[in-house]
Amino acid sequence: MKKHAVIVAGGTGVRMGVPQPKQFLEIAGEPIIIHTLRAFAKAFSDIQLTLVLPANHLQEGAALIASKLDIPVQLVAGGETRFHSVQNGLATVKEDAVVFVHDAVRCLVSTDLIQICYQNALVAGSAVPVLKSSDSIRFMEHGKHRVLNREQVLLVQTPQVFLSTLILPAFQVSYDVSFTDEATVVERAGHIVNLVEGEESNIKITRPVDLRIAAEWLLEKKAVNDQPTVD
Repeated sequence: MKKHAVIVAGGTGVRMGVPQPKQFLEIAGEPIIIHTLRAFAKAFSDIQLTLVLPANHLQEGAALIASKLDIPVQLVAGGETRFHSVQNGLATVKEDAVVFVHDAVRCLVSTDLIQICYQNALVAGSAVPVLKSSDSIRFMEHGKHRVLNREQVLLVQTPQVFLSTLILPAFQVSYDVSFTDEATVVERAGHIVNLVEGEESNIKITRPVDLRIAAEWLLEKKAVNDQPTVD
């Protein structure tokens, strides 16, 4: 089946404390968005890629892709919210496909996770990676807080993967503040979302410490890959 990945990179560098959007920051010598695009291209050689960027950074993104990659990537301007950015990206899906929606700043996503999500979506219609919380959880409401059972709490990651016949119609609605990710939009349309196990390494880079963690992980991975094989 056709495969189409919408890579969402509409954020800014506010929490990162830098003047440029965080997706353009370099890790291990390469911009974050390049690592992410390569991960999907490595997972499936026939995947179609759409990159959603802030409108004022489309030219920068195009130049970067032209200099770093030899694969076609369609660029689309982002919107006011993540929902609108994803909506813009989904408009490039013109045929039946398995659709991946992924945070550009989750550049450590593995080939295995991408492929597992694809296979699950083929069977169940969707695949959303999650992790159990290893931390204590407290819920704050109206100035008061209480402990939640962390065994009942799941941390949601991307890629969130759906058959196009589910996600495209689901996004033909007006924005609602409760739409925190693609799964919430698809659920609003009446569909049950299928969960799969995520990865501890699939972190979302939002703060300087995340950059350091990602750089160490990528350099360690490169060192392993560069080791000579022994017959």
